Amino acid sequence: MSLKVKILFSILGCLLISSNFPKQSFAHESILKTGVSGQQVVEVQEDLALLGYLEVKPTGYYGKLTEEAIRQLQEDFNLPVDGAVGQQTLRQLGEIEKVAKAVNGEARGESYEGQVAVAAVIKNRLHSSEFPSTIEEVIHQENAFTPVHNGQYDLIPTSTAYQAVKDAWKGWDPTSGATYFYNPKTSTSEWIFTNTTPSVRIEDHLFAEYAD
Repeated sequence: MSLKVKILFSILGCLLISSNFPKQSFAHESILKTGVSGQQVVEVQEDLALLGYLEVKPTGYYGKLTEEAIRQLQEDFNLPVDGAVGQQTLRQLGEIEKVAKAVNGEARGESYEGQVAVAAVIKNRLHSSEFPSTIEEVIHQENAFTPVHNGQYDLIPTSTAYQAVKDAWKGWDPTSGATYFYNPKTSTSEWIFTNTTPSVRIEDHLFAEYAD
């Protein structure tokens, strides 16, 4: 092979590699938007349906209804509103599922207000300097939520649990800012009785603040 041909192939190879960068970046960002279809769209639509944003069955096609549902989700959870699903929106959907699993484990079978209250406690902890700064760390903090340790956290959350998370993040807080809750009849933690001040009772649970 002549030197000129080698140089030509070298230049073409560089151009081909460069032309792949935008596609790789696009895939890495996991952008879903109007006109796209596939299994990932189905999964997003399933989450939107559980949250009450989408009232039609998942189709796998990202159409106007899905775009509008994403816009509403982004608005309710204080995300940039563009109607597309990028990494930030995907991460938010994942965090909603984690909170819904905690709500389902802690308050499954209780009133809707009680489920919103559990979600509100998680949100309040997330925004408190006394607790970890991520949802994953808040939920999995040692001895924080019983369902994490007894397996209830691993159950599939109901749509009610998902919507309780949505309402809590939109601003409904039945606990008036509480960061703790417990059932005084079944709790075995001496610490919770001596170090917190109850402020609200919802069914069997007392919602409380740390006693300074």
